[in-house]
Amino acid sequence: MGLISRRAALAGAGAALAAAPFARAAPAPLSLRRGVNAFPWFQLTREYPAPRRDYASPPFQPTRPVPSLRDLNALRRAGFDFLRLPVDPGPFLGASAPDRRALFDQLMRAVELCLKAELKVVVNVQANAGTHYWTPARMTASTDAPEFPAYLALVGEIAALMPARTALEPINEPIGACASAQTRGVREALLARARHAAPDLTLIASGGCGSLIQGLTDFDPASVARFAPLLYTFHFYEPYLFTHQSASWMGERLYRTLTGVPWPGAAGSYEQTMRETSPRIDALPAAERAAVLAETEKVMKVYFDANPARPFIDGYLGAAAAWAKRHGVPSSQVLLGEFGALRNDARNAGARAPDRARYLKDVRESAESFGFPWAFWCLFDSMGLMDEADRTLDPAILGALGLDAR
Repeated sequence: MGLISRRAALAGAGAALAAAPFARAAPAPLSLRRGVNAFPWFQLTREYPAPRRDYASPPFQPTRPVPSLRDLNALRRAGFDFLRLPVDPGPFLGASAPDRRALFDQLMRAVELCLKAELKVVVNVQANAGTHYWTPARMTASTDAPEFPAYLALVGEIAALMPARTALEPINEPIGACASAQTRGVREALLARARHAAPDLTLIASGGCGSLIQGLTDFDPASVARFAPLLYTFHFYEPYLFTHQSASWMGERLYRTLTGVPWPGAAGSYEQTMRETSPRIDALPAAERAAVLAETEKVMKVYFDANPARPFIDGYLGAAAAWAKRHGVPSSQVLLGEFGALRNDARNAGARAPDRARYLKDVRESAESFGFPWAFWCLFDSMGLMDEADRTLDPAILGALGLDAR
């Protein structure tokens, strides 16, 4: 190939630039600091049994607690600056065209209500694994999942409607393996559809394996950089033996009977926890007792030998911080999207109030020490912050979160 003059080269480069559109820099992602998950605003549904795939009208349980503008203003005064709003896609996908439009109107009114209270909003498309048809496995296990095209279209529709001061998280706790091709394919397809629908909207990307920290650390953000502006997210509930003690929905039977687990470990003892848990094991069917007791004794010995405390949490969150540093991602763009613990009240035997407050304080302070924004799980229910009856905010939990009811 012959040499060309510098003038000719510059002329050719100028012509090429004139012919091609200028690349537009992505706007900065939405800035978030302290949030709460607004469960169950668009959760708790009334689906018809199989073989039907649709829902009653209205599809969300009318008796579920829904925040008012007054409630949202109270959250803002306390110091929250955003809400993460989990939205079950099932009712949208199972609805007739008129009902679907009505649901979109309802969702956008909720978003506008939050914005009116000066709260930013993260809309999270959060499928319900407990339903019989519109499940994560059927919708987002891979791009070949039978209902993935419908889910993908819904993500694009929601993205196109989102106003300023909002972000979209198109999938919750992906069920694929941490670094699998299926997980990458689903993530990139969802981000691409949302970005096409909303060029400037902040999108939130998650790693695989249920948004665990390992899912984040096995994920190369360069693979999605073209979808900026972006935030990245992970969830944290370790150790589950503390946060999910007495959780009736857990698959392992020992969680359902476990109670009296302290935080930190030094705040209690193996003997005391077993004294509190043993009567619950004794109430099980005879065929289950021996196995559950043996497993509970085993895991509780491990728990107390490990003596978990704040350094345990720092170790986990430090791995997320190391991932961000390794990839040049500002810590302010790494969202701890969920953390919490089941409370001990009249409806269950979860974590005692002082232990729960100490745990939440440790997680929140650890997240802040690494520069991560965070969203507490959740507003209402057995992990909730707000009383469903009188709408007061739990002062102990507010204090643990570094906030004040004022």
